[in-house]
Amino acid sequence: MAVTAARSARRPPWPAMAGWGLWGLGTLMFLGTAWLNQRIRQGGRADLAPVTAAETLPLLLASVSAATVGAVLVSRRPRHPVGWLLLGLGVSMITLGAASDYATYVLLAGGGPLPGARWAALYSDTGWVLWPTCIGLILLLTPTGAPPSPRWRWWVWLTAAAPLVYMLAEALQRAPMDPPFSSVVSPMALPATLPFERVLAMVDWGAALVTQVALLVAAGSLVVRFRRARGVERLQLRWVALAAVLAGVAAVGVAVGTVLGVEVLWLVSSFSYITVLPLTIGAAVLRYRLYDLDRILSRTLAWTLLTVVLALGYGAVVLLLGRLMPHGSSLAVAGATLAVAAVFQPARRRIQQVVDRRFNRHRYDAARTIQAFSGRLRQQVDLDSLSAELLAVTRQTMQPTTVSLWLRPRH
Repeated sequence: MAVTAARSARRPPWPAMAGWGLWGLGTLMFLGTAWLNQRIRQGGRADLAPVTAAETLPLLLASVSAATVGAVLVSRRPRHPVGWLLLGLGVSMITLGAASDYATYVLLAGGGPLPGARWAALYSDTGWVLWPTCIGLILLLTPTGAPPSPRWRWWVWLTAAAPLVYMLAEALQRAPMDPPFSSVVSPMALPATLPFERVLAMVDWGAALVTQVALLVAAGSLVVRFRRARGVERLQLRWVALAAVLAGVAAVGVAVGTVLGVEVLWLVSSFSYITVLPLTIGAAVLRYRLYDLDRILSRTLAWTLLTVVLALGYGAVVLLLGRLMPHGSSLAVAGATLAVAAVFQPARRRIQQVVDRRFNRHRYDAARTIQAFSGRLRQQVDLDSLSAELLAVTRQTMQPTTVSLWLRPRH
């Protein structure tokens, strides 16, 4: 009973209730967004709700991932700011979609004289700035919950203030909002008699620039923190390094989708990264499987490379056989499938060896040491030499603090 009371005193219940309450609110807003989208389509204005499943699913996964990990962190580490920031990121993503659909339904689709439509349109026009701000602050405060040093505190406050300044400057301008609300003016727009339009535009531009630069500065702060970190904090930051590797893959997908004009590709790439980032941040803060990260990283890279290689090989074989065989023949697809199935296991083993040699060197060296010891074991007959070599191999591969060998005496 005393232990339970002590735990309750250390961890009050209200943060967990608040965190999961916000998570539930986000769920209700998502359901409301789906209902509004359906009402817009039923009203004959499908052009105002051109959202497809390919666009909705990545956004849903990203927001659910951020909100869920944030709620878990808030319930377990209520004083850690990263949990609240992740929760805010997930809820803000859902809120932005809900505000956009609500304003569209009321102002453009004839949904009736419902209150707050112009305010919802204003938030829909400016709320995007919260996403990079939350991500920048998350990277800046991971994993300890504080910046790398006290000298970074002014930048934390500047990063947090920039989106508020941007949203206020946008709200005070008299210019119409961006499409689809080109005919809507902010309810906070200043009167035309006040000559502040150019000043507000400059403040608007500067604050938006700070929010984008904050992401780059946050990434640089991780490099500084990693070089100074030791022990457990260094292991925690390796989880964030895994997210950085996946961010590079997502950036390639965004670039390819932008160049080719395939909107679904860059949407899936960007939101997939936002889906993975909260998971790695949560693992780093909760210190989950810190010592297995090399294995997780090597497996992730190996399967990613294997997927890319097999996909490119499949496409090349289909293209080649399609030119050699009659038009419309299904043998090209069948032949490519059989070829991919035949090379799957050899390619997986080879790619895993290459990745282990580069990113999981300890496991690769340990496997080679054990393999060499197994070969010498067949030729070794002296018990003392065998015991000494077994202890040496154990120290080299397992790296224990102490090691000893006990052999049962023969009767």
